[in-house]
Amino acid sequence: MRGRRVVVTGATTGIGKETARGLAKMGADVVIVGRDPKKIDETVREIGGTSVRCDFASLGSVRQAARELLERFPEIHVLVNNAGAVHMERAVTVDGHERTFQVNHLGPYLLTRSVLPSILRAARSERHARIVNVASMMHASATIDWDDLHSAKSTYVGLRTYGVTKLMNVMFTNALARRLIEPNVDVTSLHPGVIASGFGSNNKGWMGFGVRVVAPFLTTPEKGARTSIHLASAPDVEGVTGKYFDERSREIPSSALSRDENAQEKLWQLSESLLGDSFA
Repeated sequence: MRGRRVVVTGATTGIGKETARGLAKMGADVVIVGRDPKKIDETVREIGGTSVRCDFASLGSVRQAARELLERFPEIHVLVNNAGAVHMERAVTVDGHERTFQVNHLGPYLLTRSVLPSILRAARSERHARIVNVASMMHASATIDWDDLHSAKSTYVGLRTYGVTKLMNVMFTNALARRLIEPNVDVTSLHPGVIASGFGSNNKGWMGFGVRVVAPFLTTPEKGARTSIHLASAPDVEGVTGKYFDERSREIPSSALSRDENAQEKLWQLSESLLGDSFA
């Protein structure tokens, strides 16, 4: 990975931090993307690299982060979309979108397409570039209510909404992979395992308590980062695109709905409409 620029979002804690650490140890020039300036500084001091601040709950912050990435890094060889959240209570962002939907889908979608010029430039000079999207096995049981993307018309269930956004991650992966075959950008998604990373502990009540109780029985962040690191770096997956991998770095089928091209394109068009611009 020496000489390769790798951008990792959500890189100050959990799987994202271990992904950045692992790739840095392999020689990659890692860019730490996170929300909390203090945690960003601590992470850079600990594992090296450079940083860009980005809060996915603000599309303005995403756009600013994308502009900074484009200005500072003409070539991005790997983008790991790791940032995500689960919330047990419904909330709306400053942009008017349901929080989990924006943080887990719209934000990463916007960041990815915004920094695509640097990714395409890297693909041309290095023959291949990669985009790795961290999803979840919870996508497999999810369906999308196209008339209620903001979870406003029915009783809000945090884990159900999270599963829907992870389905969107896989669908976005597959739709983007089709668009980027010719420029040789490999786009993959993955399930990292059920990880003791503090994920979900931001919630009050039973969810936060439950995360803390079961944490000792879960997979470590180090193990959870293995598939992300593999997809970002391994020679044996060069040229593999539009595929889904499990926590053991094995290619497995994603859900039938996630592979439905009509559904993928519908999500793509709706995302463009919500963001107010287009992406060919």
